[in-house]
Amino acid sequence: MLSYVARRILQLIPVLFGMSLVVFAIIHAIPGDPAMVILGERATPQALNELRERLGLNQPLYMQYWHYLLQTLGGDLGESIRTKKAIAQEIFPYLAATIELSLSALVFAAVVGVNAGIIAAWRRASWFDYIAMLVALIGVSMPVFWLGLMEQWVFAQKLALLPSIGRYNARETIHAITQFYVLDTLLEGNWAGFWDVVKHLVLPSVALGTIPMAIIARMSRSSMLEVMKADYVRTARAKGLNEFWVIYKHALKNAMAPVLTVMGLQLGTLLGGAVLTETIFGWPGIGRYINDAISFRDYPVVQSGILVVAFFFVLINLLVDILYAYVDPRIHY
Repeated sequence: MLSYVARRILQLIPVLFGMSLVVFAIIHAIPGDPAMVILGERATPQALNELRERLGLNQPLYMQYWHYLLQTLGGDLGESIRTKKAIAQEIFPYLAATIELSLSALVFAAVVGVNAGIIAAWRRASWFDYIAMLVALIGVSMPVFWLGLMEQWVFAQKLALLPSIGRYNARETIHAITQFYVLDTLLEGNWAGFWDVVKHLVLPSVALGTIPMAIIARMSRSSMLEVMKADYVRTARAKGLNEFWVIYKHALKNAMAPVLTVMGLQLGTLLGGAVLTETIFGWPGIGRYINDAISFRDYPVVQSGILVVAFFFVLINLLVDILYAYVDPRIHY
């Protein structure tokens, strides 16, 4: 297992190198001049040239990429052109916000999706099966931005049950220890702040987790239908075991391998694709951070932000592969 993990970690190097090269090429192909964005259209040519020289924008592209690569390998993500702050320090609160939102969305998707898929497979061709698969089809087809706006209209405006924007109420005092506000409020024993943060998480988590929930439900149903035909399931039933234990103890564990794959891929997708949800709900995540950087032609922020998201995506896939061996003891690396 350790040798397998070491090999997979070494494989991260060419993947991240290729990702950095592609992102660098795409970002510099976007029309626009960062110096013009910073100084404005009325800036003099001399001021523009001085700023380009200071930022290294006058150098050939291969030299700019080489300096960026050396800087990144040294653990330095560079400095934001717009804010003049170190990206490594500036990006973490945004990354923590997106991770917190993505994990909440995945928990919602996994709990609802897996159980819906299990019951649909157990009660195959029943009314629950048809309704669950219909809801899954609607969930996959429903645009996230439309669902988010409908949630805000119903639960925030009409019913006034949940907040519609932000990570927490400005009247609450939350000390950002880890930047994960749910954890921070628990560490402080701030229960009022904890429930406020959870309430702010509900609507964006449901909006973001609807599509993964539908995919997980369909995959869970398909996998459970295959497993429930196995001999050991029939043997467990023949022994007189309760149907609940047959499904959740014997069948589910063997059916989880493909479901884990889907969960890992969906978590990576959530980390990189939460821009619409973060925009609708005013969530200060890395998606909005990168989107704003693109508008300002802040090349270092865009490159570093995408590279960080790609790193987490590959890391999540590695963790899913390791979990396979735990879920199914027949798998060896």
